[in-house]
Amino acid sequence: MKFIEDINVDNKKVILRLDLNVTIKDNQILDDTKISKSLKTINYLLDHNCKVLIMSHLGKIKTEEDKANNSLKIVCAGLCELLGKPIVFVTATRGKELEDAFNNNNIVMMENTRYEDLDGKKESGNDEELAKYWASLGEVFINDAFGTTHRCHASNNGISKYLESGYGYLIKEELDGLDPIVNNIKRPFTVIMGGAKVDDKVQLIKSLLNECDNLLVGGGIANTFLKASGYEIGESLYSADYIDEVKDILNEYSFKIVLPIDVVVNNNDNISTIDSKSVTEGAIYDLGPKTLQVYRDILDESETVFINGTIGLYEDERYNKGTIELFNILRRCNNIKIAGGGDAVASINTLGYQDAFNYLSTGGGATLEYIADKKLKCFEE
Repeated sequence: MKFIEDINVDNKKVILRLDLNVTIKDNQILDDTKISKSLKTINYLLDHNCKVLIMSHLGKIKTEEDKANNSLKIVCAGLCELLGKPIVFVTATRGKELEDAFNNNNIVMMENTRYEDLDGKKESGNDEELAKYWASLGEVFINDAFGTTHRCHASNNGISKYLESGYGYLIKEELDGLDPIVNNIKRPFTVIMGGAKVDDKVQLIKSLLNECDNLLVGGGIANTFLKASGYEIGESLYSADYIDEVKDILNEYSFKIVLPIDVVVNNNDNISTIDSKSVTEGAIYDLGPKTLQVYRDILDESETVFINGTIGLYEDERYNKGTIELFNILRRCNNIKIAGGGDAVASINTLGYQDAFNYLSTGGGATLEYIADKKLKCFEE
């Protein structure tokens, strides 16, 4: 697929797929990184006198209630403010209202593409009829939604089959930023894997274990690994359905995987740091200092570090010490440091450690799959 600058977009009707899947709480966007990083591509198209139709997903749509809770209207308002230009928001995903708006305005945002999933998963199932319809609205398709490049949906892979297509500045930035851990890895290469659940990361963890030299585990994922190792974890969050699979991973890659040796536990509001093998009551919310010392020794010897997910409940000051210490360790390390995924980047931005990293990727699963498989699935024929 071509880069946007290699396509003649002058005076064209352009369908622009962005990843505006941001976290919204109490009608407020918590982190607008993905929105702000879309501005360069939007402005390039407007500077070339294009009419622009913006598409994005937000959350998952399985019920009518999900539609009400995942409208892009708030995101559109946030983008308008950052762009400094008005954007016409259309509540439909197809039909005359959408077509008229795109014909008569310079920049339009369509409602959540996954609204089309409520009736037969047409978006996420890459429905051919839907892809053809969306493609019929424009003359050129630009994909700048790096966070969905690991998925073949109607709004990315589908549209690209029917229009001259290219990728935007954000995807180019991602490819350049991730190059040190995709094509030019300096070793030892250490992955720090956190997050709430192991469910959607099992296969990627296996792929990453084939690439990395060390896997340091934290967050709810660490709880599942500890449980699979035969340890008690009290009332801690873990993925019960994946215990056997994680056991197999531990058996095969025990020489690469490093688990917590002490953790921070809340037991009836009594917060304490205890041995990770001794959590009989309460729940784990953070890594302990002994674990972080072990991780520091490994990170000090690493040439390349990649972090995905969060290692503790950093949003709560009672449980953010592990995250802060990890970021301080990384800030002191003289190596290549890259973070990927909304939660990881949000924690870095919230706690003010942007300067500790060489690159912050906007992708979650997309970043992991690109590192593991070295390809962007949505660009495949």
